[in-house]
Amino acid sequence: MHAREGSGDEDGRGRLGEGRAPDVIFSDLMARILAGQITPGTILSELAIADAYRVSRTPVREALQRLQAAGLAERGPRRAFMVRRLDLETLNDLFETMGELEAVCAELSARRMTAVERRELQAIVAEGAACAERGDAAAYVDVNVRFHAALFAGAHNDSLRDVVTGVRMRTAPYREVQFHHTERLNSSQEEHARILAAILAGDPVAARESTRAHVASTAINVAQMLRRAG
Repeated sequence: MHAREGSGDEDGRGRLGEGRAPDVIFSDLMARILAGQITPGTILSELAIADAYRVSRTPVREALQRLQAAGLAERGPRRAFMVRRLDLETLNDLFETMGELEAVCAELSARRMTAVERRELQAIVAEGAACAERGDAAAYVDVNVRFHAALFAGAHNDSLRDVVTGVRMRTAPYREVQFHHTERLNSSQEEHARILAAILAGDPVAARESTRAHVASTAINVAQMLRRAG
């Protein structure tokens, strides 16, 4: 954990500001978990986090409780918080749900995306192609997030977007790691290109089926990684 810069007393206590500390700590930890930087099963020590952010344990505990409510943390041994570990059956259920929800988003996007939104999606896919070509997994993680966010926004259904975003959040720690394997980086980009082509063609059926297949490929890759990890 890295301490935040800011004003405070000599020992650093309160440097972040207790009032906004829960929001900052929650956002930081969530971002690191979603990016795969803090892996499932990792203990989230209240004391270590409080020391890193130069705050008391109270705002840290609040932030960890919010991570738990978001489905990203759970209580582990001795009631300590830890990054939530999902068994394969639960992950399969989540990916199945995510596949259907994202497929609907893609179908609606093929019908509803504006010209501006289509150009933005094209630009994201082009950026992803460049990342894949140079094997830049870290940059592709960000591109992937933006691709799916654009897909959800293009459906123009806020309720659907909120639901699918919540499901994606729960699978993120497992999904992002896969891009460190070059083959998956390339195949994911190719799948994005197929989804884009269907949307640009105004073909809702192809957009739906391409997206469903894309999520299914992700589920297979994640399952294989978990089995290899034992």
